[in-house]
Amino acid sequence: MGAYILKRLLLVVPTLFGIMIINFVLIQFVPGGPIDQIIAQMEGGGDVFEGISGGGSELVENESGDSVASRGLPQEFLDELQVEFNFARIVCDAGFSGEPDLRNDACNSVPIPAIERFFLMMWDYMRFDFGESYFRSVSVVDLVLEKMPVSITLGLWSTLIAYMVSIPLGIKKAVRDGSSFDTWTSAAIIVGYAIPGFLFAILLIVLFASNNCFRLPFGISDFFRENVTWLYNSNPTCLRLFPLRGLTSSDFDTLSTWGQIKDYFHHIALPVLASTISAFATLTLLTKNSFLDEIKKQYVITAKAKGLSERRVLYGHVFRNAMLIVISGFPALFIGVFFGGSLIIETLFSLDGLGRLGFEATLQRDYPVMFGTLFAFSLMGLVVGILTDITYVLIDPRIDFEKRG
Repeated sequence: MGAYILKRLLLVVPTLFGIMIINFVLIQFVPGGPIDQIIAQMEGGGDVFEGISGGGSELVENESGDSVASRGLPQEFLDELQVEFNFARIVCDAGFSGEPDLRNDACNSVPIPAIERFFLMMWDYMRFDFGESYFRSVSVVDLVLEKMPVSITLGLWSTLIAYMVSIPLGIKKAVRDGSSFDTWTSAAIIVGYAIPGFLFAILLIVLFASNNCFRLPFGISDFFRENVTWLYNSNPTCLRLFPLRGLTSSDFDTLSTWGQIKDYFHHIALPVLASTISAFATLTLLTKNSFLDEIKKQYVITAKAKGLSERRVLYGHVFRNAMLIVISGFPALFIGVFFGGSLIIETLFSLDGLGRLGFEATLQRDYPVMFGTLFAFSLMGLVVGILTDITYVLIDPRIDFEKRG
C-alpha cells in the first residue's frame, strides 16, 4: 500500500501541471483582461485603483492632477499597468544606474512571454506563494481563508447530511425492495432530484426567510406571535422562521456558547438544505442498487444458510462490499459542493464564500485569485482522491491496489 500511495503522490505533480496549463492556455484566448477591466471602469468614471495590489494611484493623475481617463490613455500609462500586473518587465539601457522607471527615457517595458509567465507562476505556486489579488490589495491566501468558513459550512454539512440520510435510507429500500415504502420514497427523492437547486433555494427563501405576511388558520398565528416572539420581526403579523443572510447574527459575539450554537445552526439551516437536496437521490439509489447486487450473491446465501441473523449478514458481510462504490463518489460530491455547487446558494443567501470569490475573480480577470484558487482546490481534490483509496482498504482489507498496478 505504501508503494501505491507514493505512486499516487508522484502523479499529483504532472496532474496539477496539466490542469494548470490547460486553463492557462484557455485564458490566453479569452477576450478581455484585468487591464481592459480597468480601462473600461476608468472611462466610466470608476475609482478602480483604490484596492490595486502595490498601489496604482500614482498612475491615475499627471502633474496637473488631471485623470488619465479625462485626457485619453497614453502608452506610458498602459505600460505601467503591464508592469504592475507582471505582464511585462522594465528593461533599462546598459550603463543605466538608478531605480528602473518607465518615466526615464532610458527604460522601457518589455512583454514577458506567456510561457515564461506560466512557469514563473507555477514556480511560485509550488512554494505556495499565490501572490496578491489585482483589485483587492490582499494576498490570495488571506482571501481564501476569509471566505473559507462559508464554503466549509456548506460543503461539510451538506456532504455529511447527504451520506447520513442516504446510506440508511438506501439500505432500508434495498431490504424492502418493491414495497410501498420503496415506491413512495423513490418518488419523493426523484422529485427532489428533478427540482433545480436554485429553484428549491428560492422556494425556501419565499416560504421561510422572507416576510410572509399571512395568517395561519385555527389561531396558529396568534399562538406563535404570543409565545414564540423571535419568529417575528418588527411587523407582528409577519412570520420569519429563518434569517435571509449571513452565517451568524450581528450580536453573535455577545451570545452565550449555547446561544452561539443555536444562532449558527439557525442561519445555516436553509443554505445547507438547499445544497443537499439534489444529492439525496443519487446517493440513495446508488446505495440501494449496490446492496441489491450484493444481497443476490452466493456468499450472502451461504451466510444465511449458516443461521446468521439478517442484521449480521447485512452489516457484517454485505455492508463493506456494497459501500465501496458509494465511497468512490465522495471526492466528487465533496469537492463539487465545497467549491462549485455553492456559488448559486451563496448568491441567493447573500453568503460570501469561495464560490462567489472565484466567480467575481473570473469576471474581473483577477488572475492571481483565479489560478491560485484553482491550484489549491485541484490539489485538495487529488489528495481527497488518495484518501478515498485508503478508505477502501480500511473498509475491505482484501483490496490490494499494488497488485492492480
